[in-house]
Amino acid sequence: MNILYCGDGNIADGVIISVLSLCRTVKEPLNIYILTATVSHRSTHRNALPSDFAAFLEEKAKEYDKDNTVTLIDITDLFMSDKPLANMDTRFTPCCMLRLYADLVPELPDRVLYLDNDVICRKDPFEFYYQDMENASVAGVLDYYGSWFFRKNIFIRDYLNSGVLLLNLKKIRESGLFRECRSKCKNEEMFMPDQSAINKLCADKQICHRKYNEQRKLRKDTVFQHFTTSFRLFPWFHTVSVKPWNIKGMHKTLHISEYDSLLSEYEKVNEEYKRRAIKNEYTERNSRFLFNR
Repeated sequence: MNILYCGDGNIADGVIISVLSLCRTVKEPLNIYILTATVSHRSTHRNALPSDFAAFLEEKAKEYDKDNTVTLIDITDLFMSDKPLANMDTRFTPCCMLRLYADLVPELPDRVLYLDNDVICRKDPFEFYYQDMENASVAGVLDYYGSWFFRKNIFIRDYLNSGVLLLNLKKIRESGLFRECRSKCKNEEMFMPDQSAINKLCADKQICHRKYNEQRKLRKDTVFQHFTTSFRLFPWFHTVSVKPWNIKGMHKTLHISEYDSLLSEYEKVNEEYKRRAIKNEYTERNSRFLFNR
């Protein structure tokens, strides 16, 4: 099963949790791909994920299945040479648009499941992943809020949430869909730019059951739970945004304890990665000192 994540160095926590959840539920080898980039624009600077992160994550993934792989692909040059200029200074990080460059990456296979880093896999997504995609470029689930407010036809809800998307990259490469999306993001400022571009330009979406991208609350049939920002009416109107790595918030605000075992493993894995990173930095600093003497 081919899985894709995208982002800068800030997505590490979420990717660890999401990948561990896949390792626990998927009953076949996983090929994890991560598109990353170092992005500089005016006062904004975001560093790419380091290569040692992917190596470490692969080591942990192989503890579940020796055939699991993690491949980190730095697309800084691709992104910086064709930046989504109209949306570089919006409240949405430029790196959320990295998925729109997937068609330009030859290492990515024809079928790949894109996941946001705040998505937890709860059940094996076998049926979703292997659905017939012959006549579709993307398959996904209606956006819980956006499908009511953002639609081309007022009588049809067809606005997908882009946090869980099955991509037919073969068809996308042939049609130029993502090329058109990149152009739109370059020339037109939009709310949730990458998601909006895909929804406005993709004419062959496949709409799937909400259990494959549950954005509201945990249900018995939930396969993927996506921890998006939601609205609450009581005791007053407010927004709630709790990510899986905010374990206290998961308990106190969302009242979710089902993932405690997963999050406990995440804490141990994350702590080990941090210790290794500090050790590697210390070793590298000493090597540079000895070399320059």
